[in-house]
Amino acid sequence: MKIFDFLQPKTTEEALSAWTDGAAWLGGGTNLVDLMKTGAMAPSTVIDISRLPGLDAVERLADGAIRIGALARNSDVADDPLILAHAPMVAEALLSGASGQLRNAATVGGNLMQKTRCPYFQTPESDCNRRTPGSGCAAQGGAEENLAILGFSAGCIATMPSDFAVPLAALGAIVEVLGPDGARDIPLVDFHLLPGDDPSVTTALSPGELILAVRLPADVSDFAANGRYLKVRERTSYAFAIASAAAALRMDGDRIGRARLALGAVAAKPWRVAEAEELLIGQVPDADLFDRAAAAALAGAAASNDNAWKIELARRTAARALNMAAAGTPVRMPALPASPFGPSAGVTQNA
Repeated sequence: MKIFDFLQPKTTEEALSAWTDGAAWLGGGTNLVDLMKTGAMAPSTVIDISRLPGLDAVERLADGAIRIGALARNSDVADDPLILAHAPMVAEALLSGASGQLRNAATVGGNLMQKTRCPYFQTPESDCNRRTPGSGCAAQGGAEENLAILGFSAGCIATMPSDFAVPLAALGAIVEVLGPDGARDIPLVDFHLLPGDDPSVTTALSPGELILAVRLPADVSDFAANGRYLKVRERTSYAFAIASAAAALRMDGDRIGRARLALGAVAAKPWRVAEAEELLIGQVPDADLFDRAAAAALAGAAASNDNAWKIELARRTAARALNMAAAGTPVRMPALPASPFGPSAGVTQNA
């Protein structure tokens, strides 16, 4: 591991003033520390923000929005009464990720900033434009199949691994950030960037900006009764998604009044498609409608490497998530969503 400076600022102001080129923020450390051990990341300065005050609360704002502090632990957010009552599919996504031990350490801000699990990024000996700009993309034509099918470029075919970010994108969340030039809001759907010509730039953050919170708009409550997150993975727990989907409906009688749909593990960012949502509005929910919406969500998908199978898997995952949302949010969120040990007798969750 490369020698680095380690700082523990006591205030947000101290943290921002400590930033320098080559620095990295440290929250829960569940991703950064592993990458530093392997050499995939080698910051010159690590700024530990885990002790900054006032950034770990989950609170209801005066306008009805729900604000989740960047240092709130994933496990605490998944169990928070406000989240369970108004945005239960956010809790379902968090419970779908990692182990209980990791959720107790991982933070909201760190979840959004976690790096791709592409094995070529994780291995310093491999060429990777994300890690070393201009070096090439060893994943192109490599052995890995679980890579992007939407929004990729010749420079990068990696995917964004967060479960949490997918329902946030569907629900129209806002990321609050603070930097040298002051505070600003970034829509979650614009926070993660597609690779384009420079895959090393993965978020909309400017140098030295720090995530303060994620804000869910007041209207997330409209989707609380019919919102689900579905994750397809190679094993039931402790695995990253091969495909995932967050689906939310607001029913007006027997018809869909509003709809939200976002896909995960298919691109370098959560993939929300307005055209698929529009197709659902005013319709009576049924399997055929959801199949057509899912197909619209995957319009433009293409294989990278030998993973054409992933297009059909993602389509089925989206359709199944919509069917699950139409059936209604569970009264009690299972401790391990999609587990055969969860209280879901008679309900299949396989795509």
